[in-house]
Amino acid sequence: MTKVSGKIFDIKLFKKLFVFIKPFKLTFYFVSITAILLSVFSSLTPYLLKITVDDFIRPKNYSGMLFLICLMLFALILEVVFQFLFVFYANWLGQKVIKDLRTELFDKIIHFKMAYFDKTSIGRLVTRSVNDIETISSIFSQGLFMIIADLLKMSFVIVIMILVDWQLSLIVFSILPVIVYATRLFQKSMKKAFEEVRLQVSNLNSFVQERISGIKIVQLFHREKIEYNKFIEINEKHKKAWLKTVWFNSIFFPIAEISSSVTIGLLVWYGGFSVISENNISLGTIFLFIQMSQMLFRPLRQIADKFNSLQMGMVAADRIFDILETENSIVKKGKYIPKTIEGNIHFKNLKFSYVPGETVLNKINLKIKAGETVAIVGSTGAGKSTIINLLSRLYEFDSGEITIDSKSIRSYDLKELRKHIAIVLQDVILFADTIYNNITLFNNEISKTEVINSAKNIGVHDFISSLPGGYDYNVKERGVTLSSGQRQLIAFLRAYISNPEILVLDEATSSIDSYSEEIIQEATEKITKGKTSIIIAHRLATIRNADRIIMMEKGRIVEEGTHKELINLNEGHYSKLYKLQFEEELIN
Repeated sequence: MTKVSGKIFDIKLFKKLFVFIKPFKLTFYFVSITAILLSVFSSLTPYLLKITVDDFIRPKNYSGMLFLICLMLFALILEVVFQFLFVFYANWLGQKVIKDLRTELFDKIIHFKMAYFDKTSIGRLVTRSVNDIETISSIFSQGLFMIIADLLKMSFVIVIMILVDWQLSLIVFSILPVIVYATRLFQKSMKKAFEEVRLQVSNLNSFVQERISGIKIVQLFHREKIEYNKFIEINEKHKKAWLKTVWFNSIFFPIAEISSSVTIGLLVWYGGFSVISENNISLGTIFLFIQMSQMLFRPLRQIADKFNSLQMGMVAADRIFDILETENSIVKKGKYIPKTIEGNIHFKNLKFSYVPGETVLNKINLKIKAGETVAIVGSTGAGKSTIINLLSRLYEFDSGEITIDSKSIRSYDLKELRKHIAIVLQDVILFADTIYNNITLFNNEISKTEVINSAKNIGVHDFISSLPGGYDYNVKERGVTLSSGQRQLIAFLRAYISNPEILVLDEATSSIDSYSEEIIQEATEKITKGKTSIIIAHRLATIRNADRIIMMEKGRIVEEGTHKELINLNEGHYSKLYKLQFEEELIN
């Protein structure tokens, strides 16, 4: 949780934000100038009214009053014009800044290591990218510039009041400390309250996102009532956080309103007696001070209100920069960019742990020749998929080395390294878009003709053509309109069309029907021909024809050989696993 400083305005934080303002600094200066001019013209109108009352209305001298009224009208028109320019361009600047900030944040997030997402709630990142970013715009539209404009207006008002009548000024200034003190207390309380609000909003978003994503588990295990009760608890905390801000508002604004009314009463009382006694205070001066006391107190009340927006924006900005300043990306020092690779892979004394002290891979040594098909098998948690994660640099290994064509994978340009490796995962990720876009992943260099030809080559074209719209069929979020087997076929075609030198099938046939598996087997023979292939599988029947089979247990390689060699090992790990699966298939 971000530490609450209680500051009205965090200069260090704003300096970070100002980096995103620099491209629009002319607009920033323009808004600042309009704020000054707006303060001048809004303060000028009451003074012109004073002159009108004292010099023209009271002595019944109407000869020059028309000119003064026209002058007041002109000042009012200018005030309206600058108010429009100020509001429009302050909001325009805010939207421009958050657009660039959101872009940089998203770019930062998509380059984080997988380990970062293992520890960070997706719902929380969504909150940062959407809600918090939008809140930052209020720093410009309703917070900072508005507060500056109000402070300038108050400064002009104070100067005019002192110059016109110091005695009436003392009456106003005697009440002013009450408002200032109340505003300060309000500011500190609201800072803490809004920090709590942002935390509860983040928790609520995270909870809802996770439960909706896993709605199938919720319903299958009859957890609707349990999750409903949890939601009520989180929602209650969210409500209490917001009600705390309402409570502070409910206290502050009546105090501000009463102070303003007391000031007007004192001005009328003292000024009225002075006019009756024919002292130096004029009727126009009383009108002036009544108006200007409101111009002084109203901005104070508004500043407190706008401070809410500023505080929320600052809290949101602090959270955003916390992510932007997080160094958790893959180190990209590699410069090697080969046009093609042979595909010789070597794992040397490889050690890795997701959590420090809990070793997942322990001194893995494995050579895979170019064009060879190697299957990796083993029980759940043996470390099979981890090897693939390290090969594609989704995670960084603790020690040892991985080389491709005798060059460390860390010496490769990361983008180019992944271009040469295509992976088909068990849990297929499809985006809410067309089949064509899910296959090409928006790579404009791949034409629809190429996609169709590739689909025909591996026998997927008929299935896609049977869907409404064919390749333009929208699969919806995560491909829910397709079966598991159909999603797997799309993922296989996605890998096939990228024409990789290294192909990885990570449990690619574990959740598909026999018809789809037959298509996959035929396609596998075509795509693996002349390519380095790594197949991870639970179903051992699918990897009998692999050139070599690697048996893993508890992060170590325990056996290695062909299917025939391993099946004949008495009391061998692979032999036991194969017989167990064969017996299960016979029973089923």
